[in-house]
Amino acid sequence: MCGIAGWVSYDTDLTRRRDVVDAMTGTMACRGPDDAGTWVRTHVALGHRRLAIIDLPGGRQPMTVSTPNGDIAMVYSGEAYNFTELKEELTKLGHKWETDSDTEVVLHGYLQWGDEVVDHLNGMYAFAIWDERDERLVMIRDRMGIKPFYYYPTRDGVLFGSEPKAILANPLAEKVVDLDGFRELAGFTKRPGWSLWKDMEEVRPGTIVSVSREGIKTRTYWKLDAKQHTDDQETTVARVRELMTDIVNRQLVADVPRCVLLSGGLDSSAVTGLAAARLAEQGEQLRTFSVDFFGQEENFKPDEMRDTADSPFVRDVASLVNSAHEDVMLNPGDLTDPEVRRAVLRARDIPAGLGDMDTSLYLLFKAIRGQSTVALSGESADEVFGGYRWFHDEKAVNADTFPWLAFRTSMMDERSSLYTPELVKNLDVESYIADQYASAVSAVEHLDGESAVEARMRTICNLHLTRFVRMLLDRKDRASMAVGLEVRVPFCDHRLVEYVYNTPWSLKTFDGREKSLLRHATSHVLPESVAQRVKSPYPSTQDPGYAAALQQQVKEVLAEPRHQVFELVDRAWAHRASEVDSATMDPAMRIGLDRVLDLYHWIEMYAPTLQLG
Repeated sequence: MCGIAGWVSYDTDLTRRRDVVDAMTGTMACRGPDDAGTWVRTHVALGHRRLAIIDLPGGRQPMTVSTPNGDIAMVYSGEAYNFTELKEELTKLGHKWETDSDTEVVLHGYLQWGDEVVDHLNGMYAFAIWDERDERLVMIRDRMGIKPFYYYPTRDGVLFGSEPKAILANPLAEKVVDLDGFRELAGFTKRPGWSLWKDMEEVRPGTIVSVSREGIKTRTYWKLDAKQHTDDQETTVARVRELMTDIVNRQLVADVPRCVLLSGGLDSSAVTGLAAARLAEQGEQLRTFSVDFFGQEENFKPDEMRDTADSPFVRDVASLVNSAHEDVMLNPGDLTDPEVRRAVLRARDIPAGLGDMDTSLYLLFKAIRGQSTVALSGESADEVFGGYRWFHDEKAVNADTFPWLAFRTSMMDERSSLYTPELVKNLDVESYIADQYASAVSAVEHLDGESAVEARMRTICNLHLTRFVRMLLDRKDRASMAVGLEVRVPFCDHRLVEYVYNTPWSLKTFDGREKSLLRHATSHVLPESVAQRVKSPYPSTQDPGYAAALQQQVKEVLAEPRHQVFELVDRAWAHRASEVDSATMDPAMRIGLDRVLDLYHWIEMYAPTLQLG
């Protein structure tokens, strides 16, 4: 896993601008603490930061191959889980090898197949290839959008990077945020291509972006297609079990220590069970990690999203699979440390956090990184198998908007209340959400003869796989790579996604519960307690000391009345929120306080130009 950056300029001699490309690449040292490299020619400069996972001595980047008509150079971030099979295929076609890395396999795949190399890859990746033969840059992102990738068109070329911060380090990129960018920040719809920063675009998942002297062109190479599912229940469960086993086995391949993120829910427990079984065959013991809060288990109170504490279920799984387990315990002081908040903002580049759920994730990854370099996660199972509570809420399913916005909880209420009335009026977030919803729904492909229920649930599943999950994947990648930890997501394997997406909803819920297919396909590696547990989201602290600490920090922000944050934040709301009883504060207000502090520190760190009038 790595960080990549680059600059193409057809009218400039970039051999004189190496310092700029080095600065762009240097912003992502956390993504690649093991090595750095730069490759510069007259009209192109490529930068790379490496986190060594496979072939530690080899695999340095940028990597090049020579042809009679010019060099081909690549910077690559990610993993190709099928690189062994691809290497065998390419060897038969006459390719020779200098390393044992998957990077070299992908580069030679491009040499053999050109842009169609994407059709041969199984993995998570974002990579850029400069083809000197026709002076063309090719940028490619994985099908599900696991690895981040951004670009910024310029007058005579393009800037690109794994993260916006790499692009913003180039003087050609302006740090401007306008109304259009901020609408998505408030709307929570994951508009395709959105980056917050004006004129900066995200390379869309499953997309190839090519840059030449003629301009920039995009091509979609993968999307969710509607296909007839003909397998019966027993065959479907067996196929899911087969796929899950193969996926986890592939994603355990690494030349560095591995572990699994274990929350005690069905998703992470299934990955844990399969991974433990695989490593046991190899004579190894699996390491597992969980995050929890001091006093949470003893004082846990069920709320509208969580019925039970995680800890008892974590212990059941760790005991069953005999993993070397460690709980990372946090207190309110850890979660409200301003330095930790700034670290999360630096990782994300945007003030779009989820409060303690973001800081705890970052601190969990930081603790894990001391012992492991690769972690497998249960992320995305809810989107693939239909696990969220709103999948099973009739009002949310049938609402004329995104179901995660229609599912009413106190955490989702009053999302815009912290902003100034003028900003709320200018944003018109409701209209924005409506437009995004209409656009997303119109792109869903259906089968002839689908019942109304099946058609609607296909739409709901599509919205989650093309919108919602991409927000969470970005969050997890940024938080993990900020500490040099590679997180792999087995549930995003495109073979599994395609198969389950086209499985009828009646099969996905055949036992009357959520995620029926996953539960039955992995029951052989689960304790009974977890197999019967209802969905519980990522943990959040219930300690009122957390809200009290937020209030004190917001009071300090209020003491700076001329600060730019008050172009965004309603001062009266912030004052009220800082004075209520922290012990009885509702979740929406607590999240609002977190957002105020995120905006404050983000402005301090990035000094953006706001064009929100």
